[in-house]
Amino acid sequence: MPKYLVIVESPSKAKTISKILGKDYIVKASVGHVRDLPKNKLGVNVRKNFEPLYEILKDKEPIVAELKEAAASVDKVFLAPDPDREGEAIAWHLSEILDLPKKKVHRIEFNEITKDAVLAAIKAPRQIDKRLVDAQQARRVLDRLVGYKISPLLWRKVNGRSAGRVQSVAVRLICARETDVDGFTPQEYWTIKAELSRARTKTFFTAPLSKWQGKRVIAASEKATDKSLVVGSKKFADEIVKKTEKQEFTVISVNEKTSQRSPQAPFITSTLQREASTFLGYTVKKTMQVAQTLYEGVELPEGASGLITYMRTDSTRVSQQAQDDAKKFIVAAYGKKYYPDKPRVYARKGKSVQDAHEAIRPAYPERKPESLKQYLSPDQYKVYKLIWERFMASQMASAEILTRSVEISAGDAVFRASASEKKFAGFTIVYDRLSKDVATESGSQEDANEEEEATNLPELTKGEALKLKDFKSDQHFTQPPPRYTEASLIKTLEELEIGRPSTYSATVSTIVDRKYVERQQKALVPTKLGIAVNALLVEHFGNIVDVGFTAEMERQLDHVEEDKVDWHLMLKGFYQPFNETLKKAEENMNKVLILSDQLCPICGQAMAIRSSRFGQFLGCVGYPECKTKIALTKEGLPVPEDRPSEEKCKTCASPMLIRYGRYGDYLACSSEECTEQRPILKLTGVDCPRAGCGGAIVEKKSRHGKMFYGCSNYSLNQCTSAYWYPPIVSGGPNNSNKCPKCGTMLVYKLLKRGDQVACAAKECDFAELITGKEIYAGQKKDVPAEVPV
Repeated sequence: MPKYLVIVESPSKAKTISKILGKDYIVKASVGHVRDLPKNKLGVNVRKNFEPLYEILKDKEPIVAELKEAAASVDKVFLAPDPDREGEAIAWHLSEILDLPKKKVHRIEFNEITKDAVLAAIKAPRQIDKRLVDAQQARRVLDRLVGYKISPLLWRKVNGRSAGRVQSVAVRLICARETDVDGFTPQEYWTIKAELSRARTKTFFTAPLSKWQGKRVIAASEKATDKSLVVGSKKFADEIVKKTEKQEFTVISVNEKTSQRSPQAPFITSTLQREASTFLGYTVKKTMQVAQTLYEGVELPEGASGLITYMRTDSTRVSQQAQDDAKKFIVAAYGKKYYPDKPRVYARKGKSVQDAHEAIRPAYPERKPESLKQYLSPDQYKVYKLIWERFMASQMASAEILTRSVEISAGDAVFRASASEKKFAGFTIVYDRLSKDVATESGSQEDANEEEEATNLPELTKGEALKLKDFKSDQHFTQPPPRYTEASLIKTLEELEIGRPSTYSATVSTIVDRKYVERQQKALVPTKLGIAVNALLVEHFGNIVDVGFTAEMERQLDHVEEDKVDWHLMLKGFYQPFNETLKKAEENMNKVLILSDQLCPICGQAMAIRSSRFGQFLGCVGYPECKTKIALTKEGLPVPEDRPSEEKCKTCASPMLIRYGRYGDYLACSSEECTEQRPILKLTGVDCPRAGCGGAIVEKKSRHGKMFYGCSNYSLNQCTSAYWYPPIVSGGPNNSNKCPKCGTMLVYKLLKRGDQVACAAKECDFAELITGKEIYAGQKKDVPAEVPV
């Protein structure tokens, strides 16, 4: 019988730790929070010092019963949720629910799920940190008060879905940026470049105009001074060219400068999210999901192990052991000159930085991404590679850059060209990504007269005469401020000290799910609903959506954690003025209609966007006299009318119609007396392998949204053939899609250790590595994409 129980948050984490600890330990997962505030009421006793009224979550009751039974049969219980406020709160809730003697319950934490880290944590248990618990409770109660009090008001006045302490500030930032974009007036400006060469060569280089008549030439977007000017028209540009083209071009200065480029700090949560967005195109949510799997553990030949440290952190601190491991690897792999004179230490400034954890780094610095590729999914490999390279580079020597710049005079004009080269690669041998400036993340152009690197810049000497080949004048217009992307929004929230690493992903997901914001490519754009809700909140709850006020609340929560402020007093100080504001808003807030572009097909009046618990719809503004409603798709478009199909009803032989439902298009019988419905299936081009079935293998989705492949007769309960992996269409062994051993269907297995072609039959063991000739379902272009079955 096991002697000890370890409780973690996730099943995959439990699986990894179980393999590390062995048979004396039983490891179980709480699957997140097991106790929380109730869903259908406020759950906070405001009059009784803001006491939270917790209850066990309905879907967690079986888990709680299982944990209680397991805890009763062991000598010790180790509570091991994540090492942050949320994890500490989960540990506290578990200790309250299990109701065990204090000497039997121990809190342990580890920053990485490796054998050494887990065993070290078991040897050094501690008591639950009530300060962390109080900070989490204060945050939870504060968010509940804001959300539960304002949301019903928004629902009545504007059909808004919800309000939130951090999400509403994020929407305000996005709306303010949209106002700036809409109100932007482009300004024209021109750049002039001279194509020049040495006297006896045909190789030309380009030098932009940098000064005219002693004044610095700038873009229209730059701040003008009495010592600068903008070439604001074609007439002015042509005048400069005309006055300059007959002049002698002479080198008046040559400068060389060596500079050092230092590596960036290892990742924290926000910088990982930004970098993954910029270079991998991942959403914040996807980045955190992939990082979570790397933290919780991956199956390796020597056993399951976590590959990165905890991924919700705002600290750039690195442990001494990790620094030593990195130094050992760098010196062995690249040489001593690639390691700095002393280890690098990265300190983050800011009142809200929590330094309890390390930066995000590889758990085993010596494990290069290529050595683990066969054990990782493509997404895991890309994120691990990003983390490993950034960390390793952060511990390496600076790069040395030699910059050569020359100035060339021609009458009243001065042209400037520069070029740089690496004299010593340093850390860039590992990681040479330079994050795009936030101003260009959503696709806006950079200022056109920003100094460019000159190609083919020769070695020039002062006083040397140059030949003019041609002038190139280009028209430009200033660009509006860029809309926020997920990456730039998170950067802004972090700089304003709003939210925490654990909340960034949820904040972005919430404002998109609530239809306050929509993604247009990478940009976040407010919807009509988002703009209306934001306007009401700014007018009636200015403090709640005020950047400074929200940042101050974050600092107050930090003070609770540091035991400087009592959380009950902090909530009292917030709630009294908030409650007064709420009463005034109830009296003064007018109902707002969000009009669509559609007109009512019955009375011709405008249609307004409204919400119900089933989603958004269009309703006539003439209600209740006109009760016309038009359902909307998930994309916010009017639901299409029924369309004819070539299919016949199998029950009554009437024509089938293509109809739109909550899950998309489906087939429905046109006869009012008949209720037959069936899905529109995606064929794979492979017949069902079951003898006598006669069905086809089609793409399907489980109730959880996961793709699988099943027989077209599956929904009719006539055949149970179903597979997680896509069937091979052609190109298998002997250029067939049949198993060479038993003749049944082959499937394409995407595995960490290498993709395989394998038999679909459970009783057959045929499997071999792919050759690259295989075509599997969803890949072959001549298979019909959507065919009614």
